[in-house]
Amino acid sequence: MTAALVERMAPDDLWALFQRVVPPTPVRPQGGGHRRRGDREVLADTITAHLRRWLASRGIPHRLARKGIESSGHLGRYRWVVERTVSWLSGCRRLHRRYERKPEHFLAFTAIAATLICHRRLTK
Repeated sequence: MTAALVERMAPDDLWALFQRVVPPTPVRPQGGGHRRRGDREVLADTITAHLRRWLASRGIPHRLARKGIESSGHLGRYRWVVERTVSWLSGCRRLHRRYERKPEHFLAFTAIAATLICHRRLTK
């Protein structure tokens, strides 16, 4: 995993909580052998594995470009669907700024907007 991805998966506040629970890694003696993965990397991998299981339980395929095997350019067609839908939702005035104080009302307006988007899409 790249350092930027590890930083996003295990932000500093989560990492501080993790360090309180898990003892520090013992210092590895210098010499041969493989480089140990950092604790933060292991935490990020654990989070990624949990998210993959959650997506699989909902029947949603996960798409991550593997280093050296796939290019991340192929992920664009999957991201485009999400970005297009989010832009359609942001076109709804009530959702653009969150006027509602209660999250239930905001989610209700989001559901109404999604219904209208689906209706427009299906009637084309």
